[in-house]
Amino acid sequence: MVAITGPAVHAVETVFRERWEDPAPLSRRPDYWLMDKIRRLDRTPDPLPDQQPPPPPVEGGTHVVQLLRTYPNLRQARDYPFAPGGERSVALGYAKAAKRSRRLIYVEDQYFWGNEIASTFLDSLVENPGLHIVCVLPLYPDLEGSSRTPQLLGRQRAIRDLMEAAPGRVAAYGLENDAGTPIYVHAKLCVMDDVWCTTGSDNFNRRSWTHDSELTAAIVDRADGSTSPYAQALRLRLAAEHLGRLDRVLAGEDLADVVADCLDPHDMVTAYAACADALETWHAGGRVGPRPPGQLRRLDVPDLARPTRIWARLPLRVVQDPDGRPWRLRKSRRF
Repeated sequence: MVAITGPAVHAVETVFRERWEDPAPLSRRPDYWLMDKIRRLDRTPDPLPDQQPPPPPVEGGTHVVQLLRTYPNLRQARDYPFAPGGERSVALGYAKAAKRSRRLIYVEDQYFWGNEIASTFLDSLVENPGLHIVCVLPLYPDLEGSSRTPQLLGRQRAIRDLMEAAPGRVAAYGLENDAGTPIYVHAKLCVMDDVWCTTGSDNFNRRSWTHDSELTAAIVDRADGSTSPYAQALRLRLAAEHLGRLDRVLAGEDLADVVADCLDPHDMVTAYAACADALETWHAGGRVGPRPPGQLRRLDVPDLARPTRIWARLPLRVVQDPDGRPWRLRKSRRF
Protein backbone atom coordinates (compact mmCIF):
# COMPACT_ATOMS: atom_id res chain seq x y z
CA MET A 1 0.00 0.00 0.00
CA VAL A 2 1.02 3.61 -0.42
CA ALA A 3 -0.22 6.77 1.32
CA ILE A 4 -0.90 9.70 -1.00
CA THR A 5 -1.33 13.36 -0.01
CA GLY A 6 -1.58 16.59 -1.97
CA PRO A 7 -3.04 17.14 -5.47
CA ALA A 8 -2.72 13.47 -6.46
CA VAL A 9 -5.51 12.66 -3.99
CA HIS A 10 -7.92 14.26 -6.46
CA ALA A 11 -6.91 11.72 -9.12
CA VAL A 12 -7.44 8.84 -6.67
CA GLU A 13 -10.88 10.18 -5.79
CA THR A 14 -11.73 10.50 -9.48
CA VAL A 15 -10.98 6.80 -9.99
CA PHE A 16 -13.14 5.95 -6.97
CA ARG A 17 -16.01 8.06 -8.27
CA GLU A 18 -15.86 6.50 -11.72
CA ARG A 19 -16.06 3.02 -10.24
CA TRP A 20 -18.75 3.97 -7.70
CA GLU A 21 -21.02 5.41 -10.37
CA ASP A 22 -20.29 3.03 -13.25
CA PRO A 23 -23.29 1.09 -14.57
CA ALA A 24 -21.74 -2.37 -14.18
CA PRO A 25 -23.59 -4.66 -11.74
CA LEU A 26 -21.98 -5.46 -8.42
CA SER A 27 -21.66 -9.05 -9.59
CA ARG A 28 -22.80 -11.04 -12.60
CA ARG A 29 -23.05 -14.23 -10.57
CA PRO A 30 -26.76 -15.13 -10.22
CA ASP A 31 -26.23 -16.80 -6.83
CA TYR A 32 -24.81 -13.54 -5.41
CA TRP A 33 -27.72 -11.59 -6.88
CA LEU A 34 -30.24 -14.03 -5.41
CA MET A 35 -28.68 -13.98 -1.93
CA ASP A 36 -28.68 -10.17 -1.92
CA LYS A 37 -32.36 -10.20 -2.89
CA ILE A 38 -33.21 -12.71 -0.15
CA ARG A 39 -31.40 -10.54 2.41
CA ARG A 40 -33.04 -7.43 0.95
CA LEU A 41 -29.72 -5.71 0.56
CA ASP A 42 -29.58 -2.38 -1.21
CA ARG A 43 -27.62 -2.87 -4.44
CA THR A 44 -27.79 0.71 -5.72
CA PRO A 45 -24.94 3.15 -4.94
CA ASP A 46 -25.81 6.18 -2.85
CA PRO A 47 -25.10 9.50 -4.58
CA LEU A 48 -21.75 11.08 -3.79
CA PRO A 49 -21.30 14.72 -2.79
CA ASP A 50 -19.79 17.06 -5.35
CA GLN A 51 -16.08 16.53 -5.89
CA GLN A 52 -13.92 19.22 -4.32
CA PRO A 53 -10.92 20.85 -6.05
CA PRO A 54 -7.54 19.12 -5.70
CA PRO A 55 -5.83 19.62 -2.31
CA PRO A 56 -2.98 22.14 -2.31
CA PRO A 57 0.59 20.92 -2.91
CA VAL A 58 2.37 19.56 0.14
CA GLU A 59 4.84 22.13 1.41
CA GLY A 60 8.32 20.99 0.42
CA GLY A 61 6.91 17.99 -1.43
CA THR A 62 9.07 16.61 -4.24
CA HIS A 63 7.13 13.48 -5.23
CA VAL A 64 5.34 13.32 -8.56
CA VAL A 65 2.54 10.73 -8.67
CA GLN A 66 0.94 9.23 -11.77
CA LEU A 67 -1.96 6.79 -11.51
CA LEU A 68 -1.82 3.84 -13.91
CA ARG A 69 -4.88 1.69 -14.50
CA THR A 70 -6.09 -1.49 -16.13
CA TYR A 71 -9.63 -2.00 -17.37
CA PRO A 72 -10.65 -4.87 -19.66
CA ASN A 73 -12.22 -4.60 -23.08
CA LEU A 74 -15.65 -5.92 -22.10
CA ARG A 75 -17.04 -5.87 -25.66
CA GLN A 76 -20.72 -5.98 -26.65
CA ALA A 77 -21.30 -2.37 -25.49
CA ARG A 78 -20.46 -3.33 -21.88
CA ASP A 79 -17.30 -1.22 -21.56
CA TYR A 80 -16.92 1.21 -18.71
CA PRO A 81 -17.92 4.67 -19.98
CA PHE A 82 -14.58 6.07 -18.79
CA ALA A 83 -12.54 3.30 -20.48
CA PRO A 84 -14.02 2.43 -23.89
CA GLY A 85 -12.09 -0.49 -25.32
CA GLY A 86 -10.40 -0.93 -21.94
CA GLU A 87 -7.32 0.76 -20.52
CA ARG A 88 -3.79 -0.61 -20.29
CA SER A 89 -1.79 2.30 -18.87
CA VAL A 90 -0.26 -0.05 -16.25
CA ALA A 91 1.33 -2.15 -19.00
CA LEU A 92 2.27 0.92 -21.04
CA GLY A 93 3.87 2.56 -18.01
CA TYR A 94 6.09 -0.45 -17.32
CA ALA A 95 7.01 -0.75 -21.00
CA LYS A 96 8.00 2.91 -21.25
CA ALA A 97 10.03 2.85 -18.02
CA ALA A 98 11.73 -0.43 -18.99
CA LYS A 99 12.96 1.11 -22.25
CA ARG A 100 14.77 3.79 -20.25
CA SER A 101 16.28 1.44 -17.66
CA ARG A 102 20.03 0.93 -17.81
CA ARG A 103 21.15 -0.67 -14.52
CA LEU A 104 18.52 -2.48 -12.42
CA ILE A 105 14.85 -3.43 -12.67
CA TYR A 106 13.84 -4.67 -9.22
CA VAL A 107 10.49 -6.45 -8.85
CA GLU A 108 8.66 -7.88 -5.85
CA ASP A 109 5.45 -9.53 -6.97
CA GLN A 110 2.99 -12.29 -6.27
CA TYR A 111 3.20 -13.44 -9.89
CA PHE A 112 5.65 -13.08 -12.79
CA TRP A 113 4.08 -14.90 -15.70
CA GLY A 114 3.90 -15.18 -19.44
CA ASN A 115 5.51 -14.23 -22.71
CA GLU A 116 4.00 -10.75 -22.70
CA ILE A 117 5.75 -9.94 -19.42
CA ALA A 118 9.09 -11.19 -20.69
CA SER A 119 8.79 -9.26 -23.96
CA THR A 120 8.24 -6.02 -22.03
CA PHE A 121 11.79 -6.22 -20.66
CA LEU A 122 13.49 -8.24 -23.37
CA ASP A 123 14.60 -5.44 -25.69
CA SER A 124 16.09 -3.39 -22.86
CA LEU A 125 18.03 -6.40 -21.59
CA VAL A 126 19.45 -7.15 -25.03
CA GLU A 127 20.26 -3.54 -25.87
CA ASN A 128 21.80 -2.63 -22.49
CA PRO A 129 24.51 -5.08 -21.35
CA GLY A 130 24.68 -3.36 -17.95
CA LEU A 131 21.00 -3.93 -17.14
CA HIS A 132 20.04 -6.53 -14.53
CA ILE A 133 16.63 -7.80 -13.42
CA VAL A 134 16.05 -9.08 -9.89
CA CYS A 135 12.67 -10.61 -8.97
CA VAL A 136 11.47 -11.56 -5.49
CA LEU A 137 8.51 -13.94 -5.83
CA PRO A 138 6.75 -16.68 -3.85
CA LEU A 139 8.81 -19.86 -3.71
CA TYR A 140 5.60 -21.66 -4.71
CA PRO A 141 3.15 -19.74 -6.91
CA ASP A 142 0.02 -21.31 -5.41
CA LEU A 143 -1.23 -24.06 -3.14
CA GLU A 144 -0.82 -27.58 -4.42
CA GLY A 145 -3.60 -28.50 -6.82
CA SER A 146 -4.81 -27.89 -10.35
CA SER A 147 -3.76 -24.21 -10.35
CA ARG A 148 -0.09 -24.66 -9.52
CA THR A 149 1.06 -26.35 -12.73
CA PRO A 150 -0.38 -23.73 -15.14
CA GLN A 151 1.13 -21.02 -12.94
CA LEU A 152 4.52 -22.77 -13.04
CA LEU A 153 4.23 -22.86 -16.82
CA GLY A 154 3.53 -19.13 -16.92
CA ARG A 155 6.46 -18.42 -14.62
CA GLN A 156 8.74 -20.63 -16.72
CA ARG A 157 7.77 -18.77 -19.90
CA ALA A 158 8.65 -15.38 -18.41
CA ILE A 159 11.76 -16.08 -16.35
CA ARG A 160 13.45 -18.56 -18.70
CA ASP A 161 12.97 -16.28 -21.72
CA LEU A 162 14.71 -13.47 -19.85
CA MET A 163 17.50 -15.67 -18.48
CA GLU A 164 18.23 -17.07 -21.93
CA ALA A 165 18.31 -13.57 -23.44
CA ALA A 166 20.65 -12.20 -20.77
CA PRO A 167 22.63 -15.01 -19.09
CA GLY A 168 23.86 -14.02 -15.63
CA ARG A 169 21.83 -10.81 -15.57
CA VAL A 170 18.44 -12.12 -14.45
CA ALA A 171 17.89 -13.53 -10.96
CA ALA A 172 14.75 -14.77 -9.23
CA TYR A 173 14.46 -15.36 -5.49
CA GLY A 174 11.92 -16.57 -2.98
CA LEU A 175 11.88 -15.83 0.74
CA GLU A 176 11.91 -17.93 3.90
CA ASN A 177 11.84 -17.01 7.58
CA ASP A 178 14.39 -17.95 10.22
CA ALA A 179 12.66 -21.31 10.75
CA GLY A 180 13.03 -22.15 7.06
CA THR A 181 9.31 -21.72 6.34
CA PRO A 182 8.54 -20.10 2.96
CA ILE A 183 7.23 -16.53 3.11
CA TYR A 184 4.42 -15.99 0.62
CA VAL A 185 5.24 -12.83 -1.34
CA HIS A 186 2.07 -10.84 -2.04
CA ALA A 187 3.81 -7.57 -2.93
CA LYS A 188 3.16 -5.62 -6.14
CA LEU A 189 6.01 -3.15 -6.48
CA CYS A 190 8.81 -2.28 -8.86
CA VAL A 191 11.86 0.00 -8.75
CA MET A 192 13.70 0.89 -11.95
CA ASP A 193 17.14 2.51 -11.79
CA ASP A 194 16.33 4.16 -8.43
CA VAL A 195 14.22 6.67 -10.37
CA TRP A 196 10.78 5.24 -11.19
CA CYS A 197 8.88 3.02 -8.78
CA THR A 198 5.37 1.65 -8.44
CA THR A 199 3.11 0.36 -5.71
CA GLY A 200 -0.36 -0.88 -6.52
CA SER A 201 -2.77 -3.73 -7.06
CA ASP A 202 -1.48 -5.10 -10.36
CA ASN A 203 0.69 -8.19 -10.71
CA PHE A 204 3.24 -8.90 -13.42
CA ASN A 205 1.04 -10.99 -15.65
CA ARG A 206 -1.23 -10.54 -18.63
CA ARG A 207 -4.31 -10.82 -16.41
CA SER A 208 -3.40 -7.73 -14.38
CA TRP A 209 -2.17 -5.78 -17.39
CA THR A 210 -5.19 -6.41 -19.65
CA HIS A 211 -8.07 -8.28 -18.01
CA ASP A 212 -8.71 -7.25 -14.38
CA SER A 213 -9.42 -3.82 -12.92
CA GLU A 214 -6.20 -2.52 -11.35
CA LEU A 215 -4.78 0.71 -9.95
CA THR A 216 -1.10 1.52 -9.44
CA ALA A 217 0.77 4.62 -8.29
CA ALA A 218 3.97 5.41 -10.19
CA ILE A 219 6.18 7.74 -8.17
CA VAL A 220 9.22 9.83 -9.06
CA ASP A 221 11.00 11.92 -6.42
CA ARG A 222 12.44 15.07 -7.97
CA ALA A 223 14.54 16.04 -4.97
CA ASP A 224 17.65 14.80 -6.77
CA GLY A 225 18.37 15.23 -10.46
CA SER A 226 19.94 11.82 -11.08
CA THR A 227 18.05 9.50 -8.75
CA SER A 228 14.78 9.42 -6.84
CA PRO A 229 15.56 9.35 -3.09
CA TYR A 230 12.14 7.79 -2.48
CA ALA A 231 12.76 4.95 -4.94
CA GLN A 232 16.28 4.30 -3.68
CA ALA A 233 15.18 4.28 -0.03
CA LEU A 234 12.41 1.79 -0.86
CA ARG A 235 14.87 -0.54 -2.59
CA LEU A 236 17.41 -0.29 0.22
CA ARG A 237 14.89 -0.89 2.99
CA LEU A 238 13.72 -4.03 1.24
CA ALA A 239 17.35 -5.09 0.87
CA ALA A 240 17.88 -4.58 4.61
CA GLU A 241 14.89 -6.82 5.35
CA HIS A 242 15.83 -9.61 2.94
CA LEU A 243 19.50 -9.62 3.97
CA GLY A 244 18.54 -9.94 7.64
CA ARG A 245 19.60 -6.45 8.73
CA LEU A 246 16.29 -4.67 9.24
CA ASP A 247 16.57 -4.90 13.03
CA ARG A 248 19.58 -2.58 12.85
CA VAL A 249 17.57 -0.03 10.90
CA LEU A 250 14.71 -0.26 13.40
CA ALA A 251 17.24 0.23 16.19
CA GLY A 252 18.22 3.59 14.71
CA GLU A 253 21.21 2.85 12.48
CA ASP A 254 21.37 4.81 9.25
CA LEU A 255 19.90 2.81 6.36
CA ALA A 256 22.75 3.72 4.01
CA ASP A 257 25.30 2.41 6.52
CA VAL A 258 23.39 -0.83 7.16
CA VAL A 259 23.23 -1.71 3.45
CA ALA A 260 26.35 0.07 2.22
CA ASP A 261 27.05 -2.95 0.02
CA CYS A 262 23.76 -2.32 -1.81
CA LEU A 263 23.94 1.43 -2.52
CA ASP A 264 25.07 0.74 -6.05
CA PRO A 265 22.38 -1.35 -7.79
CA HIS A 266 24.94 -3.76 -9.25
CA ASP A 267 26.41 -4.32 -5.77
CA MET A 268 22.94 -5.24 -4.53
CA VAL A 269 22.74 -7.93 -7.23
CA THR A 270 25.97 -9.38 -5.82
CA ALA A 271 24.80 -9.11 -2.20
CA TYR A 272 21.54 -10.92 -2.94
CA ALA A 273 23.36 -13.71 -4.76
CA ALA A 274 25.84 -14.15 -1.88
CA CYS A 275 23.02 -14.29 0.69
CA ALA A 276 21.10 -16.90 -1.31
CA ASP A 277 24.24 -18.98 -1.91
CA ALA A 278 25.09 -19.01 1.80
CA LEU A 279 21.59 -20.18 2.72
CA GLU A 280 21.65 -22.84 0.00
CA THR A 281 24.98 -24.18 1.26
CA TRP A 282 23.64 -24.29 4.84
CA HIS A 283 20.52 -26.20 3.80
CA ALA A 284 22.50 -28.61 1.60
CA GLY A 285 24.84 -29.30 4.53
CA GLY A 286 22.01 -30.46 6.78
CA ARG A 287 21.48 -27.11 8.54
CA VAL A 288 24.52 -27.66 10.72
CA GLY A 289 25.77 -24.66 12.68
CA PRO A 290 24.31 -21.15 12.88
CA ARG A 291 21.88 -20.22 10.13
CA PRO A 292 23.32 -17.56 7.79
CA PRO A 293 21.45 -14.25 7.97
CA GLY A 294 18.83 -13.34 5.43
CA GLN A 295 15.68 -14.62 3.77
CA LEU A 296 16.70 -15.15 0.14
CA ARG A 297 16.46 -18.52 -1.59
CA ARG A 298 17.13 -19.02 -5.27
CA LEU A 299 13.90 -19.67 -7.11
CA ASP A 300 13.56 -23.00 -8.85
CA VAL A 301 12.00 -22.77 -12.31
CA PRO A 302 11.22 -26.43 -13.02
CA ASP A 303 11.59 -27.84 -16.50
CA LEU A 304 8.05 -29.09 -17.09
CA ALA A 305 7.68 -32.18 -19.25
CA ARG A 306 6.21 -31.64 -22.71
CA PRO A 307 2.88 -33.43 -21.96
CA THR A 308 2.52 -31.28 -18.83
CA ARG A 309 3.19 -28.09 -20.80
CA ILE A 310 0.58 -29.10 -23.38
CA TRP A 311 -2.30 -29.67 -20.94
CA ALA A 312 -1.37 -26.65 -18.80
CA ARG A 313 -1.56 -24.17 -21.70
CA LEU A 314 -5.34 -23.96 -21.84
CA PRO A 315 -6.02 -23.33 -18.12
CA LEU A 316 -3.13 -20.86 -18.07
CA ARG A 317 -4.54 -18.87 -20.99
CA VAL A 318 -8.23 -19.09 -20.08
CA VAL A 319 -8.34 -19.22 -16.27
CA GLN A 320 -5.02 -18.13 -14.77
CA ASP A 321 -3.80 -15.54 -17.25
CA PRO A 322 -6.63 -14.44 -19.59
CA ASP A 323 -6.24 -11.69 -22.17
CA GLY A 324 -8.52 -8.63 -21.91
CA ARG A 325 -7.21 -6.73 -24.94
CA PRO A 326 -9.20 -5.92 -28.07
CA TRP A 327 -8.53 -8.42 -30.85
CA ARG A 328 -6.47 -6.01 -32.94
CA LEU A 329 -4.04 -5.55 -30.04
CA ARG A 330 -3.91 -9.27 -29.29
CA LYS A 331 -2.88 -9.97 -32.86
CA SER A 332 -0.15 -7.30 -32.81
CA ARG A 333 0.98 -8.37 -29.29
CA ARG A 334 0.88 -4.73 -28.20
CA PHE A 335 -0.78 -3.13 -25.20
